[in-house]
Amino acid sequence: MESTVQTYARSFPVTFNEARGVHLFDNTGKRYLDFLAGAGTLNYGHNHPELKAALIEYIQNDGIAHGLDMHTTAKAAFLTSLQQIILKPRGMDHVAQFTGPTGTNAVEAAMKLARKVTGRNNIVAFTNGFHGVSLGALAATGNQHHRGGAGTSMADVSRLPYDGYPGAGEDSLLLFETMLNDNSSGLDKPAAVLFEVVQGEGGLNASSFKWLQRLEKICRAHDILMIADDIQAGCGRTGTFFSFEPAGIKPDIITLSKSLSGMGLPFALVLLRPDLDQWEPGEHNGTFRGNNHAFVTARKALELFWKDDTFGADIRKKGEILTQRMQGIVDRFPKLYEKVKGRGLMQGIACHEGEMASIITKKCFERGLVIETAGPDGEVVKCLCPLIITEEQLNQGLDWLEEASAEADAERMRKAS
Repeated sequence: MESTVQTYARSFPVTFNEARGVHLFDNTGKRYLDFLAGAGTLNYGHNHPELKAALIEYIQNDGIAHGLDMHTTAKAAFLTSLQQIILKPRGMDHVAQFTGPTGTNAVEAAMKLARKVTGRNNIVAFTNGFHGVSLGALAATGNQHHRGGAGTSMADVSRLPYDGYPGAGEDSLLLFETMLNDNSSGLDKPAAVLFEVVQGEGGLNASSFKWLQRLEKICRAHDILMIADDIQAGCGRTGTFFSFEPAGIKPDIITLSKSLSGMGLPFALVLLRPDLDQWEPGEHNGTFRGNNHAFVTARKALELFWKDDTFGADIRKKGEILTQRMQGIVDRFPKLYEKVKGRGLMQGIACHEGEMASIITKKCFERGLVIETAGPDGEVVKCLCPLIITEEQLNQGLDWLEEASAEADAERMRKAS
């Protein structure tokens, strides 16, 4: 009954029916260590007991499940926690816009708002960026596989080289600044730049903090809005709640989704500077804007994990372990791997070619490790384990990755001989 468009079921051809913490279980009872985490949606693991208890209590008390954008106690509690725990400590006065329930809905709203506020059509996006597959967000997405499914033209987006893009030189933003200052460059002055601090689907390309700071300087000089797409890299994935925090930049608009709900419930949010809040009532809407069940679990997640830096520090510590272990695997198998990419618990290893990455992830799954690939040619073996993972569990998964790599390397040598 299911369309051929499905993807993950092809990579993990079993039927899952149970999940707890960092583990998935199939219908035969086999346990798998999850280094996919719902493509970054389950930062706090599967069915976190305190999040689950809060949701069950809310449902049992006949709490509002669907309320369009009406006021509810669940929404009020979430907004209060968001303001007190996340925004105020970071000196942010952004207001919240609840969009449709997926990340691409948030990106569409952010792009639309930037155009409305500035009166300009063009958006600058970057090579290897991924922002969703609805038409507006897809226009800003670089991946040709996804773009090819549009069936129509996609306009009003200019593509520029991301930090470290091959052939772009040491300062990839020099081209952007030069074109903005040249009235004959052909670059229409953009309403906004749309960027990821770490490009998840694009291959775990991580921008330097210096690059982000220079991007902000250029935008401020030319009255261009900054839209930070923090859908996959946010909610702690790189070691701070927002991925851009260590760079000290202040994006005008921020999109969040994926792990925002804390439990895999559909939930997306746009944070915007108050002066940019120029929507007319109902001008951008959606039947499922504001998932009250997600409000409950999102609030609980903020209160459990983000009242101080304890959780963030633990993520950064495990990120260092991940870097060291992955670098060791690269050093051991130079014929398979090129380099470690990413930041925090959003890292991976780039293979020399995509077919080998696919072989390695398949061998990982045979051992009980759920892990996927990323990058333009699927060449990066990508670790997105739950942030609550213990060091022992993290090392177990990396042991399996190293074993799978050894087996793949042995097969490569046999074929070569």
